[in-house]
Amino acid sequence: MATQPRRRPKQERSRERIDAILSTTMRLIGEKGIDAVTMKEVGALAGGPIATVYHYFPNKSAILAMLYERFAEESRARFGAIIAGIRGVDDVTSAADRLLDDYYNRVAADPAIQDLQNAIQADKALQNLDIAETRQQAKMFCDHVGPMLEPERREAFGRVVFLVFQLAGGVVRLALTQDEAESRRTIDDYRSIIHTQLRLFL
Repeated sequence: MATQPRRRPKQERSRERIDAILSTTMRLIGEKGIDAVTMKEVGALAGGPIATVYHYFPNKSAILAMLYERFAEESRARFGAIIAGIRGVDDVTSAADRLLDDYYNRVAADPAIQDLQNAIQADKALQNLDIAETRQQAKMFCDHVGPMLEPERREAFGRVVFLVFQLAGGVVRLALTQDEAESRRTIDDYRSIIHTQLRLFL
């Protein structure tokens, strides 16, 4: 199944149309869930005929892929701002805490992001995008922290960081299905796991 848009916007009008399609889709996802959103409805509410939507996106998965790309871009920017504050090994654990809290709070605050995250796990192509993004973010973290570690430990550190980052999505999705007290315990338990793993290297 195609997940890439038919064409990338080259003119301002094209960019505006794509932005309208994406913002409309995200709003509808938040209101009714991904499964209930149709290409026809997106076209109508985005201010154009259905042909306009298909002009840029072959199917709904392609729209979701671009929505995910934008989510990932914003995530990398927020991520980069947090890891920039790591000046030494004493800062690593607190930075990991901030990364986990920022991700949880961001997803918890927006039902559309929650549904988008769930849809990503149900679509093989989108899931591959998510794994690739996790690898990139893990590499960013390791590139920043790795030089602070003993050289012979950096490879193992990279593997652990990737696993911690990849599993964080599932932990957050689980926490969001629980009541407030249990959700807090789930996040705190995962935080303890992260701390335990980091202490092996720091």
